[in-house]
Amino acid sequence: MSGEREVRYADSGDLQIAYEVMGDGPIDVVMAYDWASNIDLLRMGSPSDRLLGRIADFSRLILFDMRGVGLSDPVDQMPSLEVWVDDIQSVMDAVGSERAALVGNGQAAQLALLFAAMHPRRASAVVTVNGFACLRRDPNYPCGFSHEEEKRAVAIVKERWGAGNVLGFSSPDSAASPGGHTWFELIERSAGSPRRAAIKQQRAFDVDVRDVLSAITVPTLVTHSKHNRYIGIEHSQYLVDHIPGSRLLELAASDHVLSAASEGADVFLDAVEAFLTGHTRAPVLDRALRTVAFTDIVDSTRRASELGDRHWRSLLETHESIARREVESARGSLIKFTGDGLMATFDGPARAVKCLQALGAALGAAGLPVRAGIHTGEVELIGDDIGGIAVHIAARISAKAGAGEILTSSTVRDLVAGSGLQFDDRGEHELKGVPGTWRVLAVR
Repeated sequence: MSGEREVRYADSGDLQIAYEVMGDGPIDVVMAYDWASNIDLLRMGSPSDRLLGRIADFSRLILFDMRGVGLSDPVDQMPSLEVWVDDIQSVMDAVGSERAALVGNGQAAQLALLFAAMHPRRASAVVTVNGFACLRRDPNYPCGFSHEEEKRAVAIVKERWGAGNVLGFSSPDSAASPGGHTWFELIERSAGSPRRAAIKQQRAFDVDVRDVLSAITVPTLVTHSKHNRYIGIEHSQYLVDHIPGSRLLELAASDHVLSAASEGADVFLDAVEAFLTGHTRAPVLDRALRTVAFTDIVDSTRRASELGDRHWRSLLETHESIARREVESARGSLIKFTGDGLMATFDGPARAVKCLQALGAALGAAGLPVRAGIHTGEVELIGDDIGGIAVHIAARISAKAGAGEILTSSTVRDLVAGSGLQFDDRGEHELKGVPGTWRVLAVR
């Protein structure tokens, strides 16, 4: 999504709820993430931006931060789920939405389900993303957390929140993407303090919506990441077994919080669009051979902490200025910045390597050492963005590079024969989410 952004606030009781409207499609979709949300960071260069933009392509997407989270008013105590339901009504009223589909991730799925049961005339459909009816184990819910597991989970959130480790553990696909862990650090700190996050995690254990599931009459799609470390698929299966007419979509993913970097994200988006609109978009036919390059600043988290926000922002502006200059000079296309790095494409691999050599030298002189990865392959041209397996390969190779290092696939080496570029063999590697093994080489 591009264009001007505007975060607005809806009055709900004595608090204000932050929301943003994206797109102008024929259906309204109200979406919320669970205890890790901040509208600004969900949009600004985050792994979630493309996923949200895709939903906004076929809808008017109304994204909001639940009270006590992100940009919405903080609270001393977490409210009941019913109060959160009132917040949805307030946001819908503020944007003039009479009826909307509800999409909820994690605990926000409980919110979406309860809203659909309480206000069926205002809910057109529900999509749960790694949702659950409850988390606490009892004789009728054996898949829940034991008392000891619950205490440990809350303690982990309180002790580790703010460094990206909680979200990084629950969403490893996104954490492994370029800039992913840095983004998770920011989203944790911007969603709320460790104490607030622990309180919200405890509330997730306290809430139980099992008794309302049979009252849900709107179409319901239950989606679940097959390799979710946080909750098992039994939670989603319980929803399907107790919500009349609902169906389950199992994704070949590990992430609890889905983003465009998640395995299975495109399957999820296609399914949600078909479910909510009754049709799917025409298949993407525009494909081309491109050399895809990723870079990121080495040890950016530590440096940002040491330098402070103002100095770090100044360095990031320098990084972006140099990157634009070098990519443009090499006749490349700067696809996007990823917080502390970039993704770019080139029409030739030698040009890409030489561009990243020049970029690395310039950024190193500015005190910003970077690492980089390059692969050449067929990509999907998706507006101003790109997709496909070649993108994942380049990103995974980049993640293996060290400071000042440019790693490439053997495809790049083979295509630049005669260019004078030399490489050192780094052996065969498995690349997460990519079939087979891949030979990785370092540019001298």
